[in-house]
Amino acid sequence: MNELIFLVEEAPEGGLLARALGVSIFTEADTLAELPDKIRDAVRCHFDEGRAPKVVRLHHVREEVIAV
Repeated sequence: MNELIFLVEEAPEGGLLARALGVSIFTEADTLAELPDKIRDAVRCHFDEGRAPKVVRLHHVREEVIAV
């Protein structure tokens, strides 16, 4: 695996939730600034040394509600 994609969403209670697609990795962060470190840590914990993907992409999903 050369690349891993994380779906990043706003948590209902605040902060951010990130989950990997196709791999069972999940993490949370309070701010966007701390999210990359949390994801790196989660990826390193999940894969054996030397087996982690070289690239991680973050796909941010933001839900908006508008009145019409």
